[in-house]
Amino acid sequence: MNSTSTTEKLIARKQNGIGWVIFNHPERRNAMTPEMYDGMRAALEDYATDPDVRVVVLRGEGDKAFVSGADISKFAQNRSTPEQVRASDERSEAANRALRECPKPTIAMIRGYCMGGGLGVAISCDLRIAAEGSRFGVPAAKLGVGYKYSALKRLSDIVGPSFTAEIFYTGRQFSTEEALAMGLVNRVLPAGELEQYVMDYATTMAGNAPLTLAAVKRCLIEMRKDPVDRDLELCQSMVEACFASVDFTEGRTAFMEKRKPAFQGR
Repeated sequence: MNSTSTTEKLIARKQNGIGWVIFNHPERRNAMTPEMYDGMRAALEDYATDPDVRVVVLRGEGDKAFVSGADISKFAQNRSTPEQVRASDERSEAANRALRECPKPTIAMIRGYCMGGGLGVAISCDLRIAAEGSRFGVPAAKLGVGYKYSALKRLSDIVGPSFTAEIFYTGRQFSTEEALAMGLVNRVLPAGELEQYVMDYATTMAGNAPLTLAAVKRCLIEMRKDPVDRDLELCQSMVEACFASVDFTEGRTAFMEKRKPAFQGR
């Protein structure tokens, strides 16, 4: 299962159980445009329903940036009125929501700048794996940009209120060492080892039982909701479906036979 969908600034590629989202705007350090957010959402909605896609990986084209933020050069054109600001925010939020609610495991493969809206994309992923020398930050206070409660909470849920305050109050760039220490990234690799490490990680995940991964992902999604809005019955039903599945039998049999299981997602 190999296929590719390419627009001017975003590439969606399915390859060996992995769905890739590649931000293809290297001349602007992969700064996000509204069309890139639309392409990202469309790719994720496709991957969410494709049983052949087991894991989703997001990365930036080139070695300069994952995503350096929103394309500020377009602000005067796209964000000069309150209506335009709302429309732009709704577009980016729809894409990030599709990422957060994707039923497959998601990985941000970060090389270079991961700033502003790029950090928003990264923290919407389940895992963040970065190359040494990458840079992280939210320069909102240097631009006079406001951030909504929901965006601050998503970051705070990962790094805590104190580090969230430091990131926003200073507006400065943070190193990979600092990002690792605050829990913003899961792993830091030498730049030359990053892609192979992420490929191996994603391949390992893709070989695991899809129903188990889906049940875990659903529980993680529900955890982020307010307690009154959580669908715990859905979580439990997905857990029970794992034990009733063909894959559960295959997993036990493969373990006893000391071989690699061949999971089918049913």
